[in-house]
Order: sequence, then C-alpha cells, then structure tokens
Amino acid sequence: MRAYIYTGGNIDAAAITERPLERDLRIAADSGWNNARALGITPDILLGDFDSLGKENLPDGPEIYQVPAEKDLTDTQLAVELALTRGATEIVIIGGLSGRLDHTLSNLAILAHLQEKKVHAIMTDGQNRARFIRNSGALIPREGFTYLSLIAADPQVKGVEVQGCKYPLKNAKLKNTHQYAVSNEITGNCALVEVKKGGLYIIESRDK
Repeated sequence: MRAYIYTGGNIDAAAITERPLERDLRIAADSGWNNARALGITPDILLGDFDSLGKENLPDGPEIYQVPAEKDLTDTQLAVELALTRGATEIVIIGGLSGRLDHTLSNLAILAHLQEKKVHAIMTDGQNRARFIRNSGALIPREGFTYLSLIAADPQVKGVEVQGCKYPLKNAKLKNTHQYAVSNEITGNCALVEVKKGGLYIIESRDK
C-alpha cells in the first residue's frame, strides 16, 4: 500500500507530479495540510501538535490525531510511523526540504530509516527529489530535474557506479567529507545508480 505524507515547508506545487490514487492513504503533518490543499488533495488524516496550522484552523472531515507539542518525534516522523502501522510499503513525502535546516536533515534521515525497513520512499518539494539506497541500486527516470547528485551518507561508500549521465562513474569511492559526485546530468531517458557498500542519498534538483 502506498501512503502520501504532506508536510510543511515551501513547495513548488506546479512542479510536483507525484499524485495519489484514490486507494492511496493521504496523511497531512500539521501545516502540510496547506500544502496538500494547494495541490488539490484532501488528506484522510491530519496529525500534529498544530503549532503551525493552528488549533483554531482544524478542518472538518479527516481523522485528527493531536499530539503534545513537547515530544521526541517530529510531526513528520509521527506521520511516517502512522503510515507504517496502516500497512504502507511505499511512502511519498511531499515537502520537508526547505525552511529550518535541522528539520530538513531530520526529514532526510527518514529516508534512511525507511530503507532499513525495506520501504520504498521518496521526498520531494518540486525543486528537489530525494531517495536513499544502501548496498543496492536505483533507476532514476529523467523527469524534468536538471541535476543528479550523490551524497555519501557513510564515512566511505564503495563501488559506486553511474550510467546514463554526463559524468559516469565506475567502481568509485565516495567519502562523506569530500562530496564530489554533485551536479551530474542525466543524458538519456534514465540513469542507473548502484552502490556495492554503503549508503547514498540520490538527489535530483533544479534551479529556481
């Protein structure tokens, strides 16, 4: 089952092509409700402490889960855990890549967490789209993003291969202290990214 999670932060609504089907679960994390509505989506569930959306602005209709403001997990993390308990095996997170840097890094870590659980996940705000792989590969279709970057998540990532890009890589080693696989470009219909040992963030992006 696929779940869409709408979280806070700026989005480029016109550039977001990821759209839920009727059968997909749709969850808004606090002010992610506004991002969902900007995309013409009405979430099934609204979750959060509502410090951003405002308790006086809670809509009628969706299931509402109000959580304490003082908590260990962010609203987005709680939304992900809720999706998992509902049986999600694929998660698309809309938003979460702008605004406060601590929130952005925390949100990116969710992708690594979901990979550990064997849940396919992507995160996008329209300008950027991110995914995480470890000891595996991914086929990245060319879908309007200008750049393709690989960010090492471990001290060393070995056996990195990139095909279908302007700057191919063959059995490369990346370090998290020396990120040089940035601003590549897909030249064909898709790119193939593989890593033999270690974790990689695969980030597609475009300039504003």
